[in-house]
Amino acid sequence: MRLDKYLKITRLIKRRTVANEACDAGKIAVNGKIARASYDVKVGDIIEINMGTKPLKAEVLSISEYATKENAADNYRIIP
Repeated sequence: MRLDKYLKITRLIKRRTVANEACDAGKIAVNGKIARASYDVKVGDIIEINMGTKPLKAEVLSISEYATKENAADNYRIIP
């Protein structure tokens, strides 16, 4: 699954266009490297989002095409 779509489905970023622009601006890193929106997300990847004042780190636990508001957070784990 594309990185921008994964960020939108898991609700880490609200809109896919915002996720796409963040990737283009170099604000999203996967496994320590700046990632493009077309990056293919895999289970076990560490996604770092550097938007706003506090950076966010999340580990990909699963990938699903659809997620409801209730189970969206089951796809990742926040790393402190």
